[in-house]
Amino acid sequence: MKVLVPVKRVVDYNVKVRVKSDQTGVELANIKMSMNPFDEIAVEEAIRLKEKGIATEVVVVSIGVQQCTETLRTALAMGADRGILVQTDVTTESLAVAKVLAKIAAEEAPGLIILGKQAIDDDANQTGQMLAGLLGWAQGTFASKVDPQGDTVNVTREIDGGLETVALKLPAIVTTDLRLNEPRYASLPNIMKAKSKPIANKTPADYGVDMTPRLTTLKVTEPAKRQAGIKVKSVDELVAKLKEMGAVA
Repeated sequence: MKVLVPVKRVVDYNVKVRVKSDQTGVELANIKMSMNPFDEIAVEEAIRLKEKGIATEVVVVSIGVQQCTETLRTALAMGADRGILVQTDVTTESLAVAKVLAKIAAEEAPGLIILGKQAIDDDANQTGQMLAGLLGWAQGTFASKVDPQGDTVNVTREIDGGLETVALKLPAIVTTDLRLNEPRYASLPNIMKAKSKPIANKTPADYGVDMTPRLTTLKVTEPAKRQAGIKVKSVDELVAKLKEMGAVA
């Protein structure tokens, strides 16, 4: 079966995010960008399925600016077969992304779509669920184990109470959690090979999707700095401090 893996270009997780001076957003100029860590896990899982002979082809998709090609090349160097870039300069939102992915899924007819449970820039955790709703496919979110069995896939999910295993009829949507796997590093030969792997260039108009943002950012500010704590030597001193602060009567 074919596996489709959407990937997003985000500020590298090692970079300290800073707010622009005009408070219109976060600073992206001269900032290191990389693949969303959860999407990297999704790519790794798809490649492992191919290595096991379960998947026949791994197709990666990115929606965003031209520089997203670099993110696709990273996935191709890891072992994906080909990429699709849907180029747009507008800020992408979960629903619009899900609509584009639904159109791509209709064209590519994958048996499984694996994507990160959330992106570390907006932490929305919506695209996978919205995509499943648009396609009418079964979904297994927060996956820590993916085990295809014929025309179904068993997904072990991380939930508040522990673990839950669900059996999904293919085609299906799976969103990855951190403990699913550890992504590999791309070797130099594979990085060189990735340069010759095909990347199709598309636009949202090719899929009939309007990417105009539905949300308007009014202002972005840094969180307030936390006040230093106070150490006390006894319960009586703790109670006295709480009364002083007005926390207890």
